[in-house]
Amino acid sequence: MSVFDLESFDNHEEVAFFRDKDSGLKAIVAIHDTTLGPAVGGCRMWAYANDQEAITDVLRLSRGMTYKNAVAGLAMGGGKAVIIGDARKDKSPELFRAFGRAVHTLGGRYYSAEDVGITTQDIMTAHQETPYMAGLEGKSGDPSPFTALGTYLGIEAAVKHKLGKDNVAGLRVAVQGLGHVGYHLCRYLHQAGAKLVVTDINKQALAQVAAEFDATVVGLDEIYTQDVDIYSPCALGATINDDTISVLKASIVAGCANNQLAESYHGDLLQQRGILYAPDYVINAGGIINVSYENDYCVEKATKHVHNIYHTLSEIFKQADSTGVQTALIADKLARDIIAKKKLHR
Repeated sequence: MSVFDLESFDNHEEVAFFRDKDSGLKAIVAIHDTTLGPAVGGCRMWAYANDQEAITDVLRLSRGMTYKNAVAGLAMGGGKAVIIGDARKDKSPELFRAFGRAVHTLGGRYYSAEDVGITTQDIMTAHQETPYMAGLEGKSGDPSPFTALGTYLGIEAAVKHKLGKDNVAGLRVAVQGLGHVGYHLCRYLHQAGAKLVVTDINKQALAQVAAEFDATVVGLDEIYTQDVDIYSPCALGATINDDTISVLKASIVAGCANNQLAESYHGDLLQQRGILYAPDYVINAGGIINVSYENDYCVEKATKHVHNIYHTLSEIFKQADSTGVQTALIADKLARDIIAKKKLHR
């Protein structure tokens, strides 16, 4: 199938493929839309099964960044990058310098940052070759705590709307994925009195969260069937699918992973089951909001902006109730309307 025929292509402005034989770099950069500003979005390093899987992932992530940045009120377009490789084995300074040179050829149409499998140090290495990197050490830095804060606030908004409670005290939350963001989210939830059930492929991360936050550890496939109030996907995407929706016992799905719905209709299935879904790119926008303040960084301003996620989600939930349209589609329309208005007036 041609890239142009993929559903996730969705009129991308540019998709660039990069290969550097000496460093082993194989990367794809997708620029979805630059109406609101230069495309900004992280770089993911992952051992994809094949190139087609990598292309589909970067296209979906890039489109999600367009919508995320629009709904968050940022003067940024949407883009994303993926590096094909095992982050545990294939990293090297040469690889990230090659990635920096690749991004530089795009002339500022795309700014990259850290994402799954990438650290801020990796981005700093790439930054040696290009100014078009974001989330830099010494400036806005690691966006993970801000992504976690926004996700926590989004969970609070969902709890208020669905359960009529002002906080998560006493509620049970199943957190899938304990990476940089998942760990900080567990900290917020534990401090607020939630009871945690967690899973991850990383046994060390599981042990740490169990010890620090009194979390119950379950198997990777057991996380979906837990008797909890909230399921919080914080690993890779597509965990809301035909197999998992039927076994979920939670009344809320709210987490920081990207592309949580395997297909758009899965949002309809959640709605039919009475499960409230917090659209992923709305609830997980805290990190990119923090990055947006990088050039004149002020942690207070960034944090205040992140708190808007609570109010944005509350409005989306209300619109979904009044129209009968699933929350993910409400969010999509909001993003498209913002972009269309900008096109009309530029």
